[in-house]
Amino acid sequence: MLPFSILLAALLLAAILLRGYFPYLWIDLTTFWRMLLLARRVEGYRKQTPPVTLLDVFLQQVEKNPGKAFLIFEGRSFSYREVDRQSNRVSRCLQAAAVLREGDCVAMFVDNQPLFLTVWLGLAKLGCAAAFLNTNSRGKSLLYSVQCSGAHCLITAPELWSSVEDVLPSLREENVTVFVVGGDCTAEGAENLNHKIQTASDEPLPRSLRSHVTFNSPFVYIYTSGTTGLPKAAVIPHGRAHRMASFILGCGLSSNDVIYTTLPLYHSAASMIGICGCIFLGATVILRRKFSVSHFWGDCREHDVTIIQYIGEVLRYLCNAPKRNNDGDHKVRIAIGNGARADVWKEFLNRFGDIRVCEFYGATEGNIGFLNYVGKIGASGRVTVFSRTVMPFHLVKYDVEQEAPVRDSNGHCIEAPQGETGLLIAKITAKSPFIGYVGNESLTAKKHLRDVFSKGDLYFNSGDLMMLDHENFIYFQDRIGDTYRWKGENVSTNEVADILSMLDFVQEACVYGVTVPGLEGRAGMAAIQLQSGSDFDGAQLYGHVTTNLPSYARPRFLRQQTRIETTGTFKYYKVTLVKEGFNPTTVQDSLFFLDDQKRSYMRMDEGIYNSIITGQIRL
Repeated sequence: MLPFSILLAALLLAAILLRGYFPYLWIDLTTFWRMLLLARRVEGYRKQTPPVTLLDVFLQQVEKNPGKAFLIFEGRSFSYREVDRQSNRVSRCLQAAAVLREGDCVAMFVDNQPLFLTVWLGLAKLGCAAAFLNTNSRGKSLLYSVQCSGAHCLITAPELWSSVEDVLPSLREENVTVFVVGGDCTAEGAENLNHKIQTASDEPLPRSLRSHVTFNSPFVYIYTSGTTGLPKAAVIPHGRAHRMASFILGCGLSSNDVIYTTLPLYHSAASMIGICGCIFLGATVILRRKFSVSHFWGDCREHDVTIIQYIGEVLRYLCNAPKRNNDGDHKVRIAIGNGARADVWKEFLNRFGDIRVCEFYGATEGNIGFLNYVGKIGASGRVTVFSRTVMPFHLVKYDVEQEAPVRDSNGHCIEAPQGETGLLIAKITAKSPFIGYVGNESLTAKKHLRDVFSKGDLYFNSGDLMMLDHENFIYFQDRIGDTYRWKGENVSTNEVADILSMLDFVQEACVYGVTVPGLEGRAGMAAIQLQSGSDFDGAQLYGHVTTNLPSYARPRFLRQQTRIETTGTFKYYKVTLVKEGFNPTTVQDSLFFLDDQKRSYMRMDEGIYNSIITGQIRL
C-alpha cells in the first residue's frame, strides 16, 4: 500500500494536471449539476396535475413569505402578499368589465411600474395570455401589434394614453375595448378602471378559472422586430417561461439576492428573466421606470442590490459617466445581460470592482441559448458536451452577399470550422421546439432551415453569426438580413423603409445599420432615391420619422442616391453600403444626419463627421 504522503502528492499532481488541461472542468460540472436540478424541478412541475405554472410558484412564495418584499419601486416596498391581493382586485375587475375567459389574450401597453405586474398576474389568474406591447410603438406598428395578438381588449396606463388615442378609431373598428388603469385619466373612448379596482375584493380567485392551462398554453406574447417590416409576436408558453426564469439561476443566484432592473418590462430580459427569475427564487426586485446613469449606483447602495441586469448600452453609459471616489462602494456581485463589448466589459470591471459578468445569448422566440457563467470577457456563452446534448446546434458557413448558407454539391450546409464565423442554427426537436409567432405561419416558416445535413431535417435559423473558439466559448459576431440592433432594440429595416417610402418625394429607400466608433450596435442609415423632379426636404422628413417611428428606429444618417443598385433578384447591395458607411470623404453621394436641435436632416460635412466620431455630437 502506498504511503499516505505519496497518495496525497499523486492526487495533488492529478488535480494540477486536470486544471492545466481542463481549467473550466469544475465550474462546468457544478453549473451542469445546478441546471440539471433546475430542469428536474421544472419537469416535476409539468408532471403534476394540474401543472405548476409560474403563477402557482408566485402563490407558493406568497404563502411561504407573505411579508417579504417582492417589488420596490420609487421608494415604496410591495410585499408578495400586497402584490397578490392587488392582482386579485385587478383580476376580478377585468373579468367583469371585459368579460374575460380562460384562453383569451389581452394586450398590455404599460410602462415599468407596479401596475404592469398586478395586471400581468391578474390576467394569469383568469387563464389569459398577456401581449406585452412595446411602449415605443406608435401608429401603424401599435395597431398591428394589437391585431396580430388577437386581443379584443387593450389595457394601458395614463402616461401612454396619447399614443393609444391616435389609433383609437382603428381599434374601435377592430372591436377592441380600451381600458385605462391607474391615475385619473378620463379620456373619451376608454373606461378608467382605477376606482373599480380599488373597491374590488382582494380574496383569492378560484383555481377553476384556469383549470385548462397547461405547459403548452400561451403565457405571454413578446414582440420582436424582424424582416417582415412589422413587430412579430413570439409565443411564450408556460413551460418555456419556467425555463427562461430558471436559465440565469445557473449563475448561482439565491432567494437572498436583490435584483435591480431598469430594462423595459415588455422585453423578455426584464420580464421573463428578471421578474420571473425573481419569482422562481422568491427574491426581491428593484424596478425603475427608466434607466438613469445618475441614479444607478445610488439605487444599488440604498437597496443593497446584489444582482443587476444590463444590455451593452447600460454598461457603456455607466463607464462613460464621470468617475467618483465611491464607484466601488456597493454590494453588487453579479451582472446578468447581453451585448457587452469586450473593451467596455474590461473597463466596467476595472472601475466598479469584483463583479462577475454573466453574459448570455438567446433570442426571445428561439430554441437555443448560451450562458457565460465563467465570466470570460467578450464571450456570449460557454459550450459543453452537456449543453450540446440538451440543445443541439451548429455553426454553418454563410454567404453574406448571397444572404444564404453555403451548401455543398449535395445541397447540404457546410459546418464552419472551430475558430471561424458561421450562422447559428439549432435543431428543432420535441425537447427544444421552436414555437414561432402567433397568427402568422408564414413568419414562423421563414425561421425554418430545412435539409441542412440530411433530407428532411429541420433547424431554427437564428439569423446571427457566431464564432466558437478552441476553448469552447461562443462569441456573437453580427446579425444578418434585414434587422440590426441599436439602443438595445432590434430594428426592422423593412419597417423603416416602408415609413420613409410614404413621403411623396421618396421613390425608394434602402435601410441598413452602420457601426459608429465607441457605440454599441449599429446606427440606422438609409439610402434614398428621390422621385423624379422632387427636392429633398429635411424638415418634412424629420417630422415624418419622429411621428411614425420610435427614437431608436429613426435613421441617424441619410445617403441620397440617383439610383439604388439592386441584384438580379432585386435585392439591395447592402453589403457595399454598410462598408462605405457615412464618411463624407469616401462617400461621393450627398449625406445628411438627423439633427434634433434643428428638427431636420442637415447636410453632413467632414467637420460634423469628426464631431460624431469623437463623441462631441451624441447619437
